[in-house]
Amino acid sequence: MNLTQELLYARHLEHRRDVVDQALARLGYDALLIHSGRPRARLFDDQHPPFRAHAPFVAMVPLPLAADCLLEFRVGERPRLWYCQPEDFWHMAPSDPEPWWADSFEIRAVTDAAAWASRFRNRRALAAIGDPADLGPLGEEVALNPPDLLHWLAEDRTVKTAWERECLHRANDVAASAHRTAADAYRAGSSELEIHLAYLAAAGQDQDQLPYSSIVALNEHAAVLHYQHRCPERPASARSFLIDAGASHCGYGSDITRTWTSHADSGPFAALISEMDALQQRLCRAMCPRVSFVDLHRQAHHGIAHILHHAGIVDLPADEIVEAGISRYFFPHGLGHFLGVQVHDVNGLVDADGQALAPPASDPHLRLTRELVAGNVVTVEPGLYFIPMLLERLRASEFSGRIDWTAVEQLRSFGGIRIEDNVLVTESDPVNLTRKAFAAAVA
Repeated sequence: MNLTQELLYARHLEHRRDVVDQALARLGYDALLIHSGRPRARLFDDQHPPFRAHAPFVAMVPLPLAADCLLEFRVGERPRLWYCQPEDFWHMAPSDPEPWWADSFEIRAVTDAAAWASRFRNRRALAAIGDPADLGPLGEEVALNPPDLLHWLAEDRTVKTAWERECLHRANDVAASAHRTAADAYRAGSSELEIHLAYLAAAGQDQDQLPYSSIVALNEHAAVLHYQHRCPERPASARSFLIDAGASHCGYGSDITRTWTSHADSGPFAALISEMDALQQRLCRAMCPRVSFVDLHRQAHHGIAHILHHAGIVDLPADEIVEAGISRYFFPHGLGHFLGVQVHDVNGLVDADGQALAPPASDPHLRLTRELVAGNVVTVEPGLYFIPMLLERLRASEFSGRIDWTAVEQLRSFGGIRIEDNVLVTESDPVNLTRKAFAAAVA
């Protein structure tokens, strides 16, 4: 870790300490504990899913894989980290804390959570964040996950510090390079599984280290929004390829999607990709302060409606396509979401005071309904899909006669299109972290 990043992290933690101090003073707590979490076995099994530390912990400490660690804050004091290094010959023990981040804490190394649990049992004016199953032994006097405190800390995470922006930048750099490798593997005729393995090798990260499970979809599989498999067999004809995959840096993740085609008969689909890419870039440039993300989502629908009209798929003007709800058969998800230590980062559906901002009834899957402010990092991911279930509903609707079903049938085998970038909102022009990373990967 270089000196610049070390300084950025120190300032990041100093800012978070100030926020915690303000929250504790305002809400009347003497101290705050944040638990990293604990691996849990699957039901009726002794195996557990890959562990990932709780987001409130990772937002403070760059240890996304550290289990049973406890962060202790007290107003005006240096934060203390109870760092768990179990004596365990079954698993690799956590390495010693690295000075670039550990110098910001008072480190107390322990071999078992019991070493810190007994210290805080039944303390009054103490708040704790974590799984009640893990923190329940602290006793009834401890306030577990108090909503006001959770909101206070979550709201601060909506505006990224310089350290967080650097982490997201680096996560985009890693993912962009791996995306290019995946595209090359697709063009070489690889299977979904082979492409996935090529992506992991290029990223230098194991699947368990990635911020989410990658979507690697050939042909019709691209019409499944969260396609969860990776077929090992190579298809006879690889008409299209959609990959939604990120990378991690110190617990912060990128979230990038690209759609490719190289099939000889893909002219109309390739044209749709080009138009969707142009629309997506216009939307990225519109990510500015004081702009409602709900309005941006509506702009995406109007843009997709124009594409559907221009391609001759829907024989109606763009405004009527949106008004009739036809565009939602082809674009059934939200435009994007906050991004940070969680892929779908916090507080996207509440205002700064914690009041709910429900998505419109027409767009219940929208994950972000706020006005943007400088420092937000959002994903921008419009899509155009040929989803059999939704197409059948459209065919049964009153608008069926306005659809060129021959064109739709020709496009169904390509699955769909999604293009997704990660964008930093600033007081000047938005910064497209993803496009910058792809440009750097080519240079």
